[in-house]
Amino acid sequence: MGNNFITFPKGKKIYFASDNHLGAPTIDASAPREKKFVAWLDDIKQDAAAIFLLGDLFDFWFEYKTVIPKGFTRTLGKLAEISDSGIPVYFFVGNHDLWMDDYFKTELNIPVYHQPEEFVLNNKTFFIGHGDGLGPADKGYKRMKKVFTNPFFKWLFRWVHPDIGMRIAQYLSVKNKLISGDDDAKFLGEENEWLAQYSQKKLEEKHRDFFIFGHRHLPLEIELNPSSKYINLGDWIGYYTYGVFDGDKMELKKY
Repeated sequence: MGNNFITFPKGKKIYFASDNHLGAPTIDASAPREKKFVAWLDDIKQDAAAIFLLGDLFDFWFEYKTVIPKGFTRTLGKLAEISDSGIPVYFFVGNHDLWMDDYFKTELNIPVYHQPEEFVLNNKTFFIGHGDGLGPADKGYKRMKKVFTNPFFKWLFRWVHPDIGMRIAQYLSVKNKLISGDDDAKFLGEENEWLAQYSQKKLEEKHRDFFIFGHRHLPLEIELNPSSKYINLGDWIGYYTYGVFDGDKMELKKY
């Protein structure tokens, strides 16, 4: 966990965003949302000490050995520019981009995490992840993940021509509610909010100041105890919300 300590001066901030689902329902339809996200990245680079992207940036992503999905050039270009300028960017894989391999690391110098991680940001402890498959619920996704992370299934997909493979993937991502998780975007009440339950359980093991997740497509702030909070970042489909930490307080804002 040596690299997971970030200290930054007053006036700088750490930003968090998740669930853009670029490419949904089509690349053309998501283009205005992509432009808005890129404008946000352009704004925050002025005072960002670091940027955390908590998954489902793309509605579907697959890396062939020499090919990546078409589209999203503005997003990838902006992330490259920010990373090249020395601002660290951290990417947590979501259930829609779980086939993310090493493209972000090799091309953009952005580390990719497949599991939640703990970070210490100016002496505050953050537990950060996409949020999929955690806690007692999310059963449909857990079933789906077994198939998608199966090496044989991945190998099989690699042998399908990209034009056909991407069409199948888009169908699965957009049409299949099991994968798209639309059913997840309902607030269940604080005591039934399963990522809050998961955070509460992790809190019993060890104190963390903030638990930050995406996946639920709902901007949420739930107090777990007087000194610990679970925050869900919402999404960039209907809410356009993001998290910002100024070294002292963490809040959700709307763009």
